[in-house]
Amino acid sequence: MGKAGNRKFSLYDVEQFIREAGAERISEDAVLDLEMELESFADSIAQEAIKYAGHAGRKLIKSEDILLALFDDKELDESITEGLSMLHGSALKEGANPF
Repeated sequence: MGKAGNRKFSLYDVEQFIREAGAERISEDAVLDLEMELESFADSIAQEAIKYAGHAGRKLIKSEDILLALFDDKELDESITEGLSMLHGSALKEGANPF
């Protein structure tokens, strides 16, 4: 997590996000934990997007790089495959990417 003066996400905004999700009371630790997870997730996606842009011969990070980084996550692929299988009532081939 970033140090107190070096946060990438405002603690106020993180708290508001939790409140908008329906929470009435929120501990400081909960806000700090979510901020830390958001920072880690954003950093991971940014690093992957940089790789995609580099692979395309660009220094400019485009929306498509971010989207590719988001959808390249293996756990996310498994969740999407499982969700689609439930929606369609039939299992997709194991390991098959539904996209």
